[in-house]
Amino acid sequence: MGEFIEKKDYFGVKYPIPRDLRAFIEILDKEGELKRIKAEVDWNLELSHIAKLNEERGGPALLFENIKDYKPGEKRGSKVFTSAFTTPKRVAIALGMDRSAGVVDIAREWMTRVTKGGKIPPKKVSDGPVMENVVEGDKINLLDFPVPQFYPQDGGRYFGTAVYLLTRDPEKGKEWVNLGTYRMMVLDEKSLGVQILKGKDADVMMQKYREMGEKEMPAAAVIGGTPLGFLTGSTLVEYGTSEYEIIGALQGEPIEVIESDLTGLPIDARAEIVVEGFIPVDEKEWKPEGPFGEYTGYYSGKAKEEFPKPWLRVERIMHRNDPIFWATTVGRPVTDTHMIQSINRTAELWTQLEQVGVPGIQSVYILPESGGRFWAIISIKQMYPGHGRHAGLAAFATVVGNYGMKGVIVVDEDIRADDLPRVWWALSMRYNPIEDTEIIKKGRSTPLDPSLPIYKDWYDRRLLVSRILIDATTPYEWERKPQVIELDKETVEKLKQRWEELGFDWKPE
Repeated sequence: MGEFIEKKDYFGVKYPIPRDLRAFIEILDKEGELKRIKAEVDWNLELSHIAKLNEERGGPALLFENIKDYKPGEKRGSKVFTSAFTTPKRVAIALGMDRSAGVVDIAREWMTRVTKGGKIPPKKVSDGPVMENVVEGDKINLLDFPVPQFYPQDGGRYFGTAVYLLTRDPEKGKEWVNLGTYRMMVLDEKSLGVQILKGKDADVMMQKYREMGEKEMPAAAVIGGTPLGFLTGSTLVEYGTSEYEIIGALQGEPIEVIESDLTGLPIDARAEIVVEGFIPVDEKEWKPEGPFGEYTGYYSGKAKEEFPKPWLRVERIMHRNDPIFWATTVGRPVTDTHMIQSINRTAELWTQLEQVGVPGIQSVYILPESGGRFWAIISIKQMYPGHGRHAGLAAFATVVGNYGMKGVIVVDEDIRADDLPRVWWALSMRYNPIEDTEIIKKGRSTPLDPSLPIYKDWYDRRLLVSRILIDATTPYEWERKPQVIELDKETVEKLKQRWEELGFDWKPE
């Protein structure tokens, strides 16, 4: 049985918030959002392909209970959980929100909890379910767990997909612990390749360890635990902020952590699996990793040609009894990776736009179909000439928009940012390409962007991308504006009262 947080009076919380993965699965099961797969499924391609086909039809979360070579009671568990957050409804369940909430609703609530409730640091405890089993020394074998092989050209079995890596800033000491979602490939029984891209928080921390003369950086990979861990691990928050504090703000109380006597890192006490060890900081000691079917829908990296990557030397594994291995198929949109990136980055972009003082923001939406990263839509209530340009350019300057974002579309307040048919209407009727387009030739990119060319010295050449701002608002300064057709409000209200009589099975808002 899982554990829940009862917070009926905390901002938009209307239902219990699952404190751990088992509670989340329990709620999904009760609400018809989970399918249990009892037939035997091969960890090699079959599992991921079933999950992906299910996701592309908008299906439920899946719990595989019978994995080939992994029987209950043997090795380190036999269950794999996938497709957790492929719909906004399941994200709403993790946050204790109304089940009908859309991406914009969830992002607005996320922003409210973090800004008005305030960040809440973790709480130390001495014990927790994750310590039910402690594996060290010769007994360590990462493949004792049902680790999937996702796609045919993947370089190996990927242990870390729905995961976050814990690292600590050596200068800030115990002040700043980062939670970052980085892919992790099994290199052998006791080591994991970790793709930490340049400029990411863990990379910045690793550079500091190197400059201080340290040979290794303590790290811990966490699978399971609070569902909010995976939700926040890919969030682009301001430098120096621990995602543990964001988790606390979202659930209205501290997450409980155990301070490891091996790495000194605070570990989610209710995690399913934790892999602890050390990452060599000297690039000469790094190892090949990849390729991997990434969230862009394309493979990235080639193990034999790719430059070496950081890797985690595993010295301890902790796990619950009969642990549940949580994975995401990644691949082309929309998977749970894209949905959570859409939601957490929408929330953070919205928050950051307000923090830098852009007035009139009505709603924000980063499309999951764009990888949850590359395109954003902003709805504003215009207050001055150039307001649309202000909002769009400010978006590119935020922490979220600065990394990889290619395009921003700005629309007027009568269009909600996630109302895509209306956005297309605005692009057709309010947007004049030659007047309303701004091109930025160089901006920070991600090397995972498949639209960028691959050169011999490809890595550095793929760190920059061009950007486009599309201002689809009606210019504020126009004296004569096109007149929008509006329904008569009085007539609409009268019709609402007769809607059932008219035979409809839905009602206008």
